[in-house]
Amino acid sequence: MVRLARDAVVPRMVRPARAAVVPLMLAGLIALSGLVLGRIYADGLLAQLVAGAAVLSVGAGVAASRLPSWSVAPGSVLLLAGYTAGALAVAANRADIREPLPEVLPDALVNGIPRLLTAMIPVEATPDTVVVPVIAAWLAGLAGTEIAVRAGRVLLGCLPAAALYAGALYVVGPNAAAAGWPTLLFAVAVVAGLAVSRPRSGTDLRDVPAPTRTAVRGRALAGAAAGLAVVVGLIALVGPWVSGQVSATPVDPRRYVEPPQVDSLDESPLNRISGWALNPDQRLLQVEPMPAGRETSVRLRLAVLSDYDGVTWRVGATYRNAGRVLPPQPALPDVAVDQVRQDITIAELTGRLLPVVPTPTEVTGARVAYDPATGTLIRPEKLQKGVRYAVTSARQTPDLNLLPAADTPPGDTVTRYLTVGAGVPDSVERLADQLADGNGAAFDRAVAIEEFLAEHYRKVSDAPSGHAYPNLSFFLFGPRNRGGQVGTSEQFAASFALLARLTGLPSRVVVGFDAPAAGGTVTGADAVAWPEILFEDLGWVAFDPLPKSKEPPRPVEEDFTPKPSTPPPTTPDATPPSDEPSASAAPPVLAAVPDGGAPAVLVAGGASGSVLLVLAGVALAVVLMRRSQRRRRLVEGAPHDRIAGAWLEFTDALRLAGRPVPRYLAATEAAAFASVLPPPPEGILRRGLRLRPAAPRPGRAGSAPDPALPDAAPHPGPPDTAPPTEEEAGTGRRPAPDRTVAGPLPPLDELVAGVNIAGFAPAAADADQADRAAAQVVAYADALRERRPRWRQLWWQVHPGPLYWHRRTAHPGPGTEPAAAPPAGLPGPPAAYPGPQPNQSPTPPDPGLESAAARPGPEPAPARPGPRASGDAPVTGVDGAGPAG
Repeated sequence: MVRLARDAVVPRMVRPARAAVVPLMLAGLIALSGLVLGRIYADGLLAQLVAGAAVLSVGAGVAASRLPSWSVAPGSVLLLAGYTAGALAVAANRADIREPLPEVLPDALVNGIPRLLTAMIPVEATPDTVVVPVIAAWLAGLAGTEIAVRAGRVLLGCLPAAALYAGALYVVGPNAAAAGWPTLLFAVAVVAGLAVSRPRSGTDLRDVPAPTRTAVRGRALAGAAAGLAVVVGLIALVGPWVSGQVSATPVDPRRYVEPPQVDSLDESPLNRISGWALNPDQRLLQVEPMPAGRETSVRLRLAVLSDYDGVTWRVGATYRNAGRVLPPQPALPDVAVDQVRQDITIAELTGRLLPVVPTPTEVTGARVAYDPATGTLIRPEKLQKGVRYAVTSARQTPDLNLLPAADTPPGDTVTRYLTVGAGVPDSVERLADQLADGNGAAFDRAVAIEEFLAEHYRKVSDAPSGHAYPNLSFFLFGPRNRGGQVGTSEQFAASFALLARLTGLPSRVVVGFDAPAAGGTVTGADAVAWPEILFEDLGWVAFDPLPKSKEPPRPVEEDFTPKPSTPPPTTPDATPPSDEPSASAAPPVLAAVPDGGAPAVLVAGGASGSVLLVLAGVALAVVLMRRSQRRRRLVEGAPHDRIAGAWLEFTDALRLAGRPVPRYLAATEAAAFASVLPPPPEGILRRGLRLRPAAPRPGRAGSAPDPALPDAAPHPGPPDTAPPTEEEAGTGRRPAPDRTVAGPLPPLDELVAGVNIAGFAPAAADADQADRAAAQVVAYADALRERRPRWRQLWWQVHPGPLYWHRRTAHPGPGTEPAAAPPAGLPGPPAAYPGPQPNQSPTPPDPGLESAAARPGPEPAPARPGPRASGDAPVTGVDGAGPAG
């Protein structure tokens, strides 16, 4: 009896313990998510707030598990609202935010996600950076409790906590170390919750018949085997990807969110210098006393301008929301650092940039965004009168004794600070070259630029604003009686930075204020711009190119000539050169090449190179198009179309060779006409000697020609193949050499046969005949091209004529049967030949004479070379609309 009672008590004690395991597991999983996310926060407040949300949300769900399910959500939402308000109040008090909670709460709810993703690491636990994790943790606890406790689906109830944990890892990204131990604890907690949980009800298999029990166990075993197979398959497929992701760098979600940007007013505050100079009494700031040692003023930095495009110096900074504690700057080995505390109140300063002593490490009293590269601050909202903030800065002071031996950093890290816009004026480049001449050390070049600006220019308060190339050229070289060579600190700093970059010094422009160290008002007269040079191991060092004395500056023309002088013209020396030096001769002087010549040469070279590239591209396009055209003509289409294409290739080849096929020739006659190459054209002088008539004697009109000269009438045969006549021998003049190219050309009989068949019976043409015609045409065209000069062979390849010579192809007219018409491009029916014209000479034309287009005078009527071969198709032009040539 005692044993039975004890056995009955043990399950009663175990059941509550098992029931408490699942809620504790859910709360622990959510708390682990807060612990992982809290690694990028400045303190542990976020992890504490997320753990509190986990415990309260899970506890509320367990307490309401006996209530109807519809009543759980409203009650949990009310509890969530109360807890969120309390958590934000704690975060606001910790962050020293003075705004009332009714104003902080809506702003945090609206801007929580973007500010969390744009906040600077480490993130300060402020209301807008903790509200999203707290609400997400509460909702995960509520959903997990309802699924795991009320519905009894423990594994499914772990999914909300797992999603929260994955989201925390994604937000952290590469900004913290790998979360190995938290992930292992997460997996152990899930396994423990699954191990102690069991179904609430079930059937005891001992009461089931043996056959049924065996079937149920078999099905369970088969299901387990199938599940194991699926898991193994997933491991095999996803395992390599997972292992690669473990060693890969996580993606930072902050790169997908645009951080706060400066507006046009703050993009280039250098333009505001002249406006402040014209209103020197404008109250901009109020500063409290600052411990600055013996200094009477402390320089506040407003903006750093690192990018110059030839028109405007721009900020180009990336600002991210920051808390009170800012990331420290890397310590330099030879730079002293002291702490400076500032209490600043905004008066009439506009924009969003906040002036501070560089470099700030802690800010209180205002929500700010920070750029670590420049050490500058902006306020997400516009500045208003009365805004007060306190800043602690770590001011770095380099040892000036190390500057003469310091060098500038090499590599791509300083490329941004060496880049200038296109179109630098020549006079500015010559000035930079002159200042760099003889100053090899970086510090020497910087001092040379600083002294040149301080000694030759004057600072005024009414100079117009602007620092583009034309403005700086007028400031540097403009006549003084017209407002040149004077400016505000804007022109001094911009000119220094430009000249420094042209001499190879990484530079930037800084805009700020000279604030009284003893405290007081900062006015428009205290606004100043100054340049800085980057030195290795010393950081950014400020220079002061402003005039050091009130004495009138020295004219620029005394030390620099803005325009190059034209060298005097040299007269050619008639005396021959002698190796002996002349006693009275002056020493040779090399004339300086104007700087303007190099850009002209570069421009001309670039233009000619561009033209050559365009011509090469056009030539390549023509070559490709002609190859495609030949392929379409000789390979594609029906046999009679391919024969027609071969005929077009044949006529194109003769036209490229300068011997277009006359329109009156039949196919056989055209082949005979093409079998003999024409002689190359004679030179102009020889042609004039051989063809011009004898000049009449002076004073005698109508005198007979000189019998010693050859007759001007054309020779019936080739002019260069006939033997010299007696008249030519009597004159003692040599006959023209024979330039006819030796060697026969490939035959064209297959082409002629195919043309005749395709012209009269297109359906009778077969593929083999088309292939033979195409092969003969290709061989003939290649042989014809090889007999041309080299430059004409090249022009043969890129000549665009074959692409448009045959565009207007004749088609059968209305009422004509398609089968009776020859293919386009082939000779028409015999009736198309008009026959011999009246007064037409039957003598064939001399192929050695000039073409009619080049011969002066009227064109003679074409002569038919003889009777047409029977069965030949007359050639009326390859396109059916005109001469073949």
